[in-house]
Amino acid sequence: MTTIEPCDSDVTAAPDVPSDSLPAGGGVLGRPYRALTLGIISVVSLIAFEASAVNTAMPVAARALDGIELYAFAFSAYFTASLFSMALSGAWCDRNGPLAPLFSGIFTFGGGLVLAGAAPTMWTFVAGRAVQGLGGGLVIVALYVVVSRAYPERLRPAVLASFSAAWVLPVIVGPVVSGTVTEQVGWRWVFLSIPVLVLLPLAVMLPALRKLPRTADGAAPLDRRRILLALAVAAGAGLLQYAGQDLRPLALLPAAAGLALLVPSVLRLLPKGTFRAARGLPSVVLIRGLAAGALLAAESFVPLMLVTQRGLSPTLAGLSLTGGGLTWALGSYAQSRPRLEPYRERLMCLGMLLMALAVALVPLALIETVPAGVVALAWIIAGFGMGLTISSGSVLLLKLSRPEDAGRNSASLQVSDALGNITFVGISGILFIAFGGGAVATAQPGVHAGASAAAHPVATHPAAFAAVFAAMSLVALVGAYVATRLRPAPDTQPVPEPAPEPAV
Repeated sequence: MTTIEPCDSDVTAAPDVPSDSLPAGGGVLGRPYRALTLGIISVVSLIAFEASAVNTAMPVAARALDGIELYAFAFSAYFTASLFSMALSGAWCDRNGPLAPLFSGIFTFGGGLVLAGAAPTMWTFVAGRAVQGLGGGLVIVALYVVVSRAYPERLRPAVLASFSAAWVLPVIVGPVVSGTVTEQVGWRWVFLSIPVLVLLPLAVMLPALRKLPRTADGAAPLDRRRILLALAVAAGAGLLQYAGQDLRPLALLPAAAGLALLVPSVLRLLPKGTFRAARGLPSVVLIRGLAAGALLAAESFVPLMLVTQRGLSPTLAGLSLTGGGLTWALGSYAQSRPRLEPYRERLMCLGMLLMALAVALVPLALIETVPAGVVALAWIIAGFGMGLTISSGSVLLLKLSRPEDAGRNSASLQVSDALGNITFVGISGILFIAFGGGAVATAQPGVHAGASAAAHPVATHPAAFAAVFAAMSLVALVGAYVATRLRPAPDTQPVPEPAPEPAV
């Protein structure tokens, strides 16, 4: 499950729309805001459904395209591309308003789905996922700009809370629908059917979106430097992932080029001291990348393990992850209770420890005498830990930020999130190949893409999966250590938070 958070300084720092230009009265589902709110929730729900559906269909797609060795690329390509498009969308929204980036992003996202669904080879499939990422990055930022400019301050907490709620139903029904379509019709239709569904929410939102001001208080200059830095990070990450999947001496060349692009750009995008876990804000930014990357990397390989090692159908394999989405929402709610505010750093440490425990439990399913349901139990634990960690991190970030730095720091948090996803999914792919995971592709010649894996058991290398989950459990433990450094040094004083306005 991926997160949708404020992604760019242009989003967080967008000024309030003057109160006299806003509709009066009512909550987010009141008459003035109902169409826009329902449209936003529908778009977020479709993105959430796509994320859960892809997890379910991906093992079958990778085998059908003879591309298990590129399995990790199919996930990391999305986040690599979105890292660039988020920076582009922020600057675009600030200069021209959110309407053009939002619609461009949705249509690009849909085009990527079509490209992936029609892919004749695994590399084409990966390219489709990258196009999806370009569109997804544009959409995420534009949605937050819409919230910033269309709703008064008192309604924004309720709108943003609906973003998280919009994930619950897709997490429950996504694996069932995706698995059924994959088994009965074919994996391609999981990707080809979603673009049609997005037309209705677009039509619902369009009248309200057209009423938004084209820009904020005057058009700001395009932040080309930040866009170029994000492009360099994305290109460097892509080269490193390509080199890691090759494992030949010649792969050192793209690896060196990737490092030359990635390292200096990341150091300029993130707060000073992030990678040495300096106390306070740098550690808050770092733990976000560790948490998001460790969970996504482990989650990406769970369905593949259950399908190939335990013979589960794609539907059942995808359902093993649904409990995590529900407990994520529960953990997010739990950390919001006022009486737990003094213990926020401890909550984040607890969350990372729960994630480490959960990911370490997953490879028990490689033992035939252990019920495959242990994975579902583990993901329930992981989801609760993630809810505690991610939501608390966002609260701490704003608490430790001066008002004039809140936008830049929010952007750093999102960059860390995307980098964590890219880095640890890439590392997982390297480990998977290094321990013989690519052998899965040759174990089932001639199996139809929609066939149940239960009827075609695969004898491959369980060590490939064990290596991935062990490494990501270790990353979560590192995150638990970083959580002990979230309090700023005694000589620094965080800025007091302003009194919040009541949410409706």
